[in-house]
Amino acid sequence: MTAERTDVLIVGAGPAGLSAALELKRLGVPRVTVVDREPQPGGMPRLCHHTGFGVWDFHRMLSGPQYARRYVRLAEAAGVEIRTETTVTGWADDHALTLTSPAGTGVLQSDAILLATGVRERPRSARLTPGYRPRGVFTTGSLQRFVDERHLPVGKRAVIVGAEEVSLSAFMTLTGAGLEVAAIVTELPRHQMNYFPYAPVKWLLVDMLHRVPVLTAARVERILGRFRVEGVEVSPVAGGERRVIPCDTVVFTGDWIPEHEVARSGELRMDAGTRGPQVDFAFRTSRAGIFAAGNLLRGAETAATSAAEGRRAAGWIARFLQGAPWPKVRLPVVAEPPIKWVFPNALSADTLRGEQPLTFRTADFVENAVVQVSQGNDVLYRQSFRYLTPNRTFRLDAAWLPRVALRGEPVRIRVA
Repeated sequence: MTAERTDVLIVGAGPAGLSAALELKRLGVPRVTVVDREPQPGGMPRLCHHTGFGVWDFHRMLSGPQYARRYVRLAEAAGVEIRTETTVTGWADDHALTLTSPAGTGVLQSDAILLATGVRERPRSARLTPGYRPRGVFTTGSLQRFVDERHLPVGKRAVIVGAEEVSLSAFMTLTGAGLEVAAIVTELPRHQMNYFPYAPVKWLLVDMLHRVPVLTAARVERILGRFRVEGVEVSPVAGGERRVIPCDTVVFTGDWIPEHEVARSGELRMDAGTRGPQVDFAFRTSRAGIFAAGNLLRGAETAATSAAEGRRAAGWIARFLQGAPWPKVRLPVVAEPPIKWVFPNALSADTLRGEQPLTFRTADFVENAVVQVSQGNDVLYRQSFRYLTPNRTFRLDAAWLPRVALRGEPVRIRVA
């Protein structure tokens, strides 16, 4: 087993990992190595052949593959070493990972590690949808691999399960491959495609061009068909008569879970809400020298958001390499239902200036909501929201941060 060394090791060659690598090189870090288990770098955008990428970070509209190639070319030109088909198999010590690739096995030692392993959708099996296991059942990611990466046929008529922004991505992939979309189904009382910039896309494609019904407060009870999908059985969430929608393809969208295997095997402290590693505003985990950024931290934000986090994390990594101390005290930030998660979910002394807002998502629709921040019996802050919508990120002002007692009880975020 060969042993090598680099200054910063980044796990994940998606927007967060590549943007962090670029920023580290700009800040003067000599050796930056990015490893990824996929055969090509670029992350999930390289599989999303529709447009909509690049507006915030490159100030132009790009397709997913164009966006991914742009980051890869910039990283390579900056001298970043990118190793594909390289899988992390474990931790050799605090700052060293064991790797396997077509070249063999090895250990890569570094001064700091950034985990940017991304996120995935929970498949049909994890959602406990009854039925046999016929051909024709996909997540958005597996659908895009079939259609755009491997150019394989997937069917003729589809039902999309989920009605959020990624559902539009699945819709565009299906219609681009020539499939008819029979329905979009969500268990929530309203769909989540009605805010900018997704509302115009939904109105034009779903409502006007294809006239696809969006079935809200409805549940897919069963997938029909033994060898190939023949249809889905749908019923109202509140109870009522079931109906069958004939189709040969079912796409499950959303319901994200971070790719957290490397973080867990490293025994990092995990957050129950995000299901990713617990981090502070500096993207520092519970283990000195180990950082995390991008959608590993929660599922799922846009590629541009992940890239921005990668750049911010790089600044803190550079400070660590220059000798900045690792915080000894970390105070958890706990999200209480119906809030699903809050980011960041830990506070440290050098990040209590309140310069950056916190972000959060909720599991339910809430109108005229007041989000309350408290520590013990002290209410630190209240912020009003006209409405809270599932699968949409909201910002929570951080002016209250200087009032936090770091050695006190955990900070709690809830809907008052």
